[in-house]
Amino acid sequence: MKKKSQTGLILSMIFLSANSFGQTPGLRSENTKPVTKTAKTYFDLMINVESTNLNYGGSNSAFSNYKKPVKGVQAGLSFQAGVTPRFSLVSELYFIKKGGKLTANNPLTAEESILRLYTLELPVLARFHFGNFYMNAGPSIAYNLGGTNKTETDSKNLSFIHSGDGYKRFDAGLQAGAGYMFQFKQKRLALDMRYNYGLTNISRGAEVYTRSFIVSVHFSKPWKTNPLGH
Repeated sequence: MKKKSQTGLILSMIFLSANSFGQTPGLRSENTKPVTKTAKTYFDLMINVESTNLNYGGSNSAFSNYKKPVKGVQAGLSFQAGVTPRFSLVSELYFIKKGGKLTANNPLTAEESILRLYTLELPVLARFHFGNFYMNAGPSIAYNLGGTNKTETDSKNLSFIHSGDGYKRFDAGLQAGAGYMFQFKQKRLALDMRYNYGLTNISRGAEVYTRSFIVSVHFSKPWKTNPLGH
């Protein structure tokens, strides 16, 4: 009788344990459902100031003492889509003034000259987040809408036809930089610094590559829904 009672007690404990084990996942799924946060999604309008210069390829050392940067303006849109807590994709479309300045008696002209390009640019960047700090890098493509070459006594529009003194419409490059986000309740103020390295020779008669350093300020609040987040 004693053995039967012990056997019954053991079977009862096994039954209760199995029943509890079978119910536990359901309780966890309801009460402790894991929450996965992602980097936030922002859509910004931007108007910024940037500094640009030109690189003359194999002849760049001959121009180094004459080159000066010129200030320009950047205006357009920026979209950050959060993918994971530490990663987001950034796509931008903006108008930017690029170019460079050569002081007098340079290898090309006796006068001071300023070359300007009026460009639409589209970078696509991978952005890695470390708290409020982030780093980003990626390719960019650009289309030159027009341009001017101005000296002390003359100013002419750039030609984009297939000629010795013509320029190319399309440009491609790489961008890399970093930024920091300051949080203000539901909004953020982001300071972004980025370098744009042109890979395309935009001149048909010489070597000319674009270079630019862009400082951007973004102020916006995140989207309520994240199209790429989990």
